[in-house]
Amino acid sequence: MEQIPVLKLGEFLLVSIQVELHDELVLGLQEDLTSRIESTRARGVLIDISALEIVDSFIGRTLGHIAAMARVLDAETVLVGMRPAVAITLVELGMTLKGIRTALDVDKGMAMLRSSAASGESSSSR
Repeated sequence: MEQIPVLKLGEFLLVSIQVELHDELVLGLQEDLTSRIESTRARGVLIDISALEIVDSFIGRTLGHIAAMARVLDAETVLVGMRPAVAITLVELGMTLKGIRTALDVDKGMAMLRSSAASGESSSSR
């Protein structure tokens, strides 16, 4: 079975989706990612979808579920690289991607995760 690599970068996980997603693959990603968040105690997840030309309602909902599961495991999710056509499609489908922050590219997404982690550290140390 195909698998999407999940890379550990410090306290974050990076997922760069370079193939078109189908239902089985995105469900496998959901399982792999939640396991990796738990095993690495990651503080954040960055999902790069810049190679995706199509995101259907099932994939959109599953990305939302991934973010919800990450939140329960104390990790933030940032989605980066969304093409305008994908954004338009998600809006037309009425999808909101609750709990997922977005950024234009990987650099901006990592900056968001670092900023969130830093502010979380400062508030938890008080």
